[in-house]
Amino acid sequence: MSFQYRSEFDFHGGIHPPQHKQISNRTPLQPLPLPPRVIINLGQHAGQLAEPVVQVGQTVQRGEVIASAQGHLSANIHASISGVVSAIATQPIAHASGMGKPCIVIESDGQDRAIQLPAISEPLQQDRQTLLNRVLAAGIIGMGGAGFPSHVKLMPEVHHLIINAAECEPYITCDDALMQHYATDIISALLVGQYLTQASQLTIGIEDNKPEAIAALEQALQQRFGERENCPIRICVVPTKYPSGGEKQLIELITGKQVPSRQLPLSLGIIVHNVATLLAIYRAITMGEPVTERLMTITGNRALQPGNYWTRIGTPIDWILSQHCREQDPNQAVIVGGPMMGFRLPNHAVGTEKSTNCLIFPDQQELAQPTQSLPCIRCGVCAEACPASLLPQQLYWFARSENFSQAQEYNLFDCIECGACAYVCPSEIPLVHYYRFAKSEIKHQDAEKARAAEARKRHEFRELRLAREKAERAERHRKAAEARKQAAQQQGVTDEKKATIADAVARAKARKREQESK
Repeated sequence: MSFQYRSEFDFHGGIHPPQHKQISNRTPLQPLPLPPRVIINLGQHAGQLAEPVVQVGQTVQRGEVIASAQGHLSANIHASISGVVSAIATQPIAHASGMGKPCIVIESDGQDRAIQLPAISEPLQQDRQTLLNRVLAAGIIGMGGAGFPSHVKLMPEVHHLIINAAECEPYITCDDALMQHYATDIISALLVGQYLTQASQLTIGIEDNKPEAIAALEQALQQRFGERENCPIRICVVPTKYPSGGEKQLIELITGKQVPSRQLPLSLGIIVHNVATLLAIYRAITMGEPVTERLMTITGNRALQPGNYWTRIGTPIDWILSQHCREQDPNQAVIVGGPMMGFRLPNHAVGTEKSTNCLIFPDQQELAQPTQSLPCIRCGVCAEACPASLLPQQLYWFARSENFSQAQEYNLFDCIECGACAYVCPSEIPLVHYYRFAKSEIKHQDAEKARAAEARKRHEFRELRLAREKAERAERHRKAAEARKQAAQQQGVTDEKKATIADAVARAKARKREQESK
């Protein structure tokens, strides 16, 4: 009896770009060789930067905490190799802008000495907080790209836990490979996820272009539960259409429900975890493994041996290029992520991150970028392709004219930046670039407004404080004058000026007596 079913729902739009997955999904999993050094970004997760807890010159082991989470939304960072900390400084990171962030650089000692957390043999017998603390300690974040700290995402209780195994982006096959090789662990991991979230429904959402992974998962379910009636897990096979792996799109494919605008799946009582994230959670709990490596696809026409490789976090991309690119060209393009939502790396001397799921080494014909866009012809094809049911053409005009208030009214922040609109645009306009610019500017303006509001609040508080102090001084002077007046009246002096003089003389005599008594 099959544990799978076909999705009967669909989402608006979507496209069907060439898959190119056969380049990398036909080889066994392999570990990349130990890199000579790692460059570990302290801000590779959503939220606050991790705080370094090591010093330059300190010897560390693989799995040792080198930076600790700060605040509610953050994640621990661990050494991914053993060696010596050679630098703690701002370094370029794997980002389209080439921007820098604080990083810890470790020079390998070649020994790969490692430490681990204590294994939890019976996780379903532990209280939830113990397991959440382990997820925090292991530094687990969303490995599908968002980088959201997993211990925070697992806190709410929901009724439906969905595992995102769609992997809709072309070229990328690391999740497919994980399911083929670790199906049994993934099923066990899903049960741990059920315990943590208290979900009554468990669904694995997977595209129909992964028959080997689907078969492996079905076999694991058969071995674990025997009959379908005893199994709480269902495999929902969805059509191969980009971006079916978008969180909101996958929810609609599985449940037929749409997540409301600018809300999270939690509003529907649903939580979605990437399959690689779930496996990392399971291994952290049952084996004590912090996140020091991840499975990453290396592919493209210039990749020497395309495939999926266990890669240490922070492995320098220029070193990977030297090992896995057919031609040693300093101008070789490197795409981080997939061709749709990924970006061309401006600087190769950066480290991989926990969310780095793919490196593409393309040739000159592969993934060629348009040199110049043409004017918009208002054909509306972008609106037909948009999976979020937006009006990309209007958003483009608003972003281009910096009419950000209108862009927000047209739900700019519902855009998942999937690139479907740009893919189908006959004028080859880089639409997503405009949306990212508009989002960035809006966030910057909102931050400026928040700072201005805070400054205004501090100014108003200061004015209130000064007014209060002035009123208190006036009240003290009034009371002192009243007291002097009463004292003068008691001495039979009616003239206020004389009363003041008499009071001053009395105070002077009192001070003189005090000095003489000393």
